Amino acid sequence: MSIPGIAWRTRQTSHVHGTLTTDGPPVELTAEAAAAALSGSAFFWIEADASEEPDEIQGLLADVFKFHPLAVEDADHFGQRPKIDEYDGYDYMVVHGALDGLQGTEEVHIFFSDRYVVILHQGTCVSLEQVRHRIAQHPLSVTSSPSNALVYLVVDALVDSYFPVLSTFDDRIDELEDEILKQPTEAQLGELFQMKRQLLTVRKVVTPQRDMFATLTAGIITLPGSSPIAATYFRDLYDHLIRISDLVDGYRDLLSGVMDTHISTVSNRLNLIMKQLAIIATIFLPLSFLTGFFGQNFAYLVTNIRSPWAFAIWGIGLELAAVVALGVLFKKRGWLGGPTN
Repeated sequence: MSIPGIAWRTRQTSHVHGTLTTDGPPVELTAEAAAAALSGSAFFWIEADASEEPDEIQGLLADVFKFHPLAVEDADHFGQRPKIDEYDGYDYMVVHGALDGLQGTEEVHIFFSDRYVVILHQGTCVSLEQVRHRIAQHPLSVTSSPSNALVYLVVDALVDSYFPVLSTFDDRIDELEDEILKQPTEAQLGELFQMKRQLLTVRKVVTPQRDMFATLTAGIITLPGSSPIAATYFRDLYDHLIRISDLVDGYRDLLSGVMDTHISTVSNRLNLIMKQLAIIATIFLPLSFLTGFFGQNFAYLVTNIRSPWAFAIWGIGLELAAVVALGVLFKKRGWLGGPTN
């Protein structure tokens, strides 16, 4: 059967950037080694960097494992939403973890049956290093379903990667809130918008990932080699994803509150400045009136107000009295920081 847009590969691959692991230490991944492991009866798992030699990876998936062309095409294009697809004899899963600083997500593609697990990622995957360390302490061979155990370990490491990152994110929100109350700046507002975009990116993958494991725990999808014990562990993953989803929604609301605090603080400071300018303008209003009135060139004003006492009373006294009267009025109204009557 030929499907438009999907190219079938007929050649065997030689070297692929990755490792193949059975009971012993990992060995270099080649198409020949993968075919030999597939023809045997022992459980094995493959970990490969899909960003290196993508054509060889595609050839391995299509020619050696005979995966469905649609699954092979999805594995060639990273940036997929979390999902799980059932095929004849195997399942295909896409899961995401968190990168440091929430600078995106760590995407992992997993093909697995009861006999093998194929894990694809791009670049260095810290979560897989943690999985290897855990396997070294507790070998998969001692479990009743190695494939389910390995898939659980990989997904668990990816899911748990969100918690320390979100904890740091929470601390930064508290710091920003304190800084805004002291002195709001444009840089803080820009950082808040950046953090909100990061949360939106996380929410886009956490929500479908949570829903995906909800279908697993509800029994709508059955994993190859699944058992009641494995179902218990996957329910734990679902619980973790619910917590992460709640944290993301809570931090999003918290960020909105901090942004409102920033806007309110800036508005209050602007109002304070405007009030100070209004007080200054109000003080100079009677002064301008008095100087303008006595500055008129009428003969009576020029000939009758000549003595120093007249100048002190009318020229200076009235202006000082106006300033004092306005000061008392502002104080009673609370415009100078005192209580308002």
